[in-house]
Amino acid sequence: MKLISWNINGIRAITKKDFFEDFSKMDPDILCLQETKAQDGEVEKALSQLSSYHHYYNSAERKGYSGVAVLSKIKPIAVTYDMGIEEHDQEGRVICAEFDTFYLVNVYVPNSGQELVRLDYRQQWDTDFRNYLSNLKATKPVILCGDLNVAHQAIDLKNDKANYNKTAGYTQVEIDGMDLLLDAGFVDSWRHFHPETVAYTYWSYRFKARERNTGWRLDYFLVSNSLMDKVKDVEILSDYYGSDHCPIQLKLEV
Repeated sequence: MKLISWNINGIRAITKKDFFEDFSKMDPDILCLQETKAQDGEVEKALSQLSSYHHYYNSAERKGYSGVAVLSKIKPIAVTYDMGIEEHDQEGRVICAEFDTFYLVNVYVPNSGQELVRLDYRQQWDTDFRNYLSNLKATKPVILCGDLNVAHQAIDLKNDKANYNKTAGYTQVEIDGMDLLLDAGFVDSWRHFHPETVAYTYWSYRFKARERNTGWRLDYFLVSNSLMDKVKDVEILSDYYGSDHCPIQLKLEV
């Protein structure tokens, strides 16, 4: 089973580019999208030609903001939305699809913002989201994918010293949140297979960052410890453009 996760930075923008051609090449069994930046009906319309997939969307109440989608060749047993916590459930950030042997959670984690204005909120989100995942994991293994908006280690961003505790995505609060998530029984699957490799999944549109490979690794597949023996391969698909993020891919033996 091939799973793809991609922060597309706007469904309407990316579908005007090479998205459908890229989709055809990648040929995922399940595609998880983040930052659709559109309402459910608009996402449905934009993806309507992908009729061989089951479609699920979760959009923010605020228009043009956040939003996630899951497209799956296999119909899930059940699909749920959000965490069930009012404070977090207005922004269209979580979809959970249940399959026979695992839960798949697609997430777009809140960014801590310019000058870290949302860092306290982010810390609360991390705690509540970890509890949400732990409750799922008590029933069956979990695959978590998406834009987690954190570079976990110095190897995961180009300019670590300049950004540490100054820039959203590389504060000690966010790093600690990731540490606690891994301690709760998850594996950073890409880093598991590529312990020393420098590779990024996000590059700012400014300063020719992608040309210079001044990037961050913000997109992850975190996998329950108990399911890691089924994970065959994890790749960062940096040859695909269309967004300021590139897709990531996990191959799972089922």
